[in-house]
Amino acid sequence: MEQQKQGLVVAKLIPQKNPIEQLQVRFKRTEEGFKAWLSKQSLVVEAAVVTATSSLQGAAIGGIMGTITNDVSSTFTPPPQANLNPQAMASLQQAQALSGGPLVQARNFAVMTGVNAGIACVMKRLRGKEDVQSSMAAAFGSGAMFSLVSGLGGPNQVTNAVTSGLFFALVQGGLYQFGQKFSQPPVEDTRYLRTRSMLTGLGLQNYEKNFKKGLLTDNTLPLLTDSALRDVKIPPGPRLLILDHIQRDPELKGAKKK
Repeated sequence: MEQQKQGLVVAKLIPQKNPIEQLQVRFKRTEEGFKAWLSKQSLVVEAAVVTATSSLQGAAIGGIMGTITNDVSSTFTPPPQANLNPQAMASLQQAQALSGGPLVQARNFAVMTGVNAGIACVMKRLRGKEDVQSSMAAAFGSGAMFSLVSGLGGPNQVTNAVTSGLFFALVQGGLYQFGQKFSQPPVEDTRYLRTRSMLTGLGLQNYEKNFKKGLLTDNTLPLLTDSALRDVKIPPGPRLLILDHIQRDPELKGAKKK
């Protein structure tokens, strides 16, 4: 009995693993394994698999969106004399294409995501990289196919497909450039590497911005004085720690004598 009680106590002390985290880890491993397998396949197989899986994902998203909108396309009724007015019929087709029910939206999203992913996959394999040109080419194909399948636009399907493709490509190109600009990590300033290391070791990393404002680079460390640190608005306590570190560092102290 006593051993059982001890076992229960130990079991309670052992932290229980989060089932959601375990599921995420398993999913991540499965995804990595699938990508590794897919990268070893031929271009045709990889493009077909990527297109199919992306189409299924797009169809699911489109079906959900179509369910939420509750098939508002049924509210669009042809206006009087619409058969005699091509512009009115084109407007009606656009409204129906953009606001269909679950099946319509599932089809539209499946085409957009599938074609986009397939072209992007082929471009990456052929060019060996992902860049704005590949992204825009995939978006052009996606927009063109969406126009053809959904009936978006007027009676001239070829012109509408090209126009939609160009619109999708321009939007995708702008979004890609915008994302690249803000997703790139900031370039590390090599002039403050030793300064950053020193401040981090002293627990004073918050004062790195003061050094940068005063242009107190690594080359100025052996020359630092109390007045120089005061000029960049560093409090007395941190000033003392910094100066003491410089005095104790044989390399910095030797550089000062030179």
